[in-house]
Amino acid sequence: MKLEMTCIGCPLGCALSVDVEGADIRVTGNSCPRGEKYAKTEAVCPRRTVTSTVAVRGGSIPRLSVKTAQDIPKDRIFACMDAIRAVSVDAPVAIGAVILPDCAGTGVPLVATKSVEAV
Repeated sequence: MKLEMTCIGCPLGCALSVDVEGADIRVTGNSCPRGEKYAKTEAVCPRRTVTSTVAVRGGSIPRLSVKTAQDIPKDRIFACMDAIRAVSVDAPVAIGAVILPDCAGTGVPLVATKSVEAV
């Protein structure tokens, strides 16, 4: 299998070619080691950080921005979003607070990306 992609590991945006033959993965076009790592991960098990919002009860704003603390497997994004939609929090909330310790069985916590004061 041959894939073409643009690296997002640094501002250069190198055009990468990835050849996958069984367990052998060859990457060309990268200017730095981050490009090779990105391409190999993207070809075998793509991962993404999920960002969203959750409802806040009794807060100075009605919604709290959240994100996964690390990347999760791309095929778990919809399950993660289902879990996020089911959550609401009580104010106050501090930035970095863990909202879900294990978002949708990924082993990755969902954390607050801002603070919300109680009213």
